[in-house]
Amino acid sequence: SIGVGLIGMGVVGSGVARAITENSTVLHNHVGLPLKLMKVAVRDTSKQREFMVSRNILGDNPEELINDESVNIVVELMGGEHPALELILAAVKNGKHVVTANKEVISKHGSHIFSLARENNVRVLFEASVGGGIPIISPLMRDLVANNIKSIKAIINGTTNYILTRMANEQADYQQMLQEAQKLGYAESDPTSDVEGVDAAYKLSILSTLAFRANVKDTDIFTEGITNLTDKDFLYAKELGYSIKLLAIATRTDSSVLGRVHPALIPEDQMLAKVDDVLNAVEVETDLLGKLLFHGPGAGSMPTSSAVVADIVNIARTISDGTDLLDPVRLSDGIDIRSIDTLITKYYFRLEAEDQPGVLARIAAVLGDCGISISSFIQKGLGDQSTDAELVIMTHEANESSVTRAVSSLRELDVVRMIGNVIRVVE
Repeated sequence: SIGVGLIGMGVVGSGVARAITENSTVLHNHVGLPLKLMKVAVRDTSKQREFMVSRNILGDNPEELINDESVNIVVELMGGEHPALELILAAVKNGKHVVTANKEVISKHGSHIFSLARENNVRVLFEASVGGGIPIISPLMRDLVANNIKSIKAIINGTTNYILTRMANEQADYQQMLQEAQKLGYAESDPTSDVEGVDAAYKLSILSTLAFRANVKDTDIFTEGITNLTDKDFLYAKELGYSIKLLAIATRTDSSVLGRVHPALIPEDQMLAKVDDVLNAVEVETDLLGKLLFHGPGAGSMPTSSAVVADIVNIARTISDGTDLLDPVRLSDGIDIRSIDTLITKYYFRLEAEDQPGVLARIAAVLGDCGISISSFIQKGLGDQSTDAELVIMTHEANESSVTRAVSSLRELDVVRMIGNVIRVVE
């Protein structure tokens, strides 16, 4: 038999334990040998869980699990950077194959882990680290290797996608929809990692590393969250024919990569604009295949367990067949990381200014001085009691650094009351 050791038995871990136990016959047929859950390490052995394993294999010492000779594959599902990283490294050094869903560890330390795995002739697989049950890691490592991948555009955080979908459909404000997401269990009590784009940046760094064979870390990704969006932005976006999504985008130009996570206006007729609620989607553009869309549930016990168990089976087959392990991740040293300042795209400005003749001309002059030309604008009064108006300006393509300078100059303009938002457009 092939022994599996499970570290962490929360929602996903319980799903994995259930699948290995209840689907043993099916998995045996896939692998050629029985897959057996040999040890499970958890923080609290007395806690009631969604799926209860035998007390004989349950313990609270993950180091003991890693050193157990009956365990061939270590499955790390505890989450967080530490001590998960140390446990993964110890397992690899001990000659154990590893399966993990840990996006933070793979994003920050993937290149070191892959190198160590190569030295110890073991595999580290991590399909569940991005997109839950959506098969995207394996295609990037194997199925698309004949392609030159040009770009990745993705919606890879279910929490923010749910919030933005509800804000668009209900004309509700951010705080109201965040509280609703928390009540439904879609958002954590501390939602910072999700709503500030950190979670999506971890995932994008992993996708970028595989797609471009470059060592792209989470700190290389420009990150901007959704907390500045208001119901007004969604009303104007709809009027202009756009949806608003938190996009994770990576593009390769020659020998450099630009990765960014931020809210974006997307034309309503694009596929990604139609991905709603907690669903995820990854659009990959290649030279040979054009655009491919991977779409499905990005979180939850069963979808994530599906990806984890698939990785376990993948490794177990190589053990059962006695075949050589493929080296799935070879990175290039000749690829640079580009700054967000080099980005050229269209922009949406929403601001409040005095409702007087000549104001728009002064605003346009500031933009023009920064090399930004106006494509279209909307002006609406703020009510009978106000002498101000709200302006929404859509620009032609402009440079990010020029937009940053323009925003600074507009804030100093005496006729501008406030800049409500500046959002990048992705077409």
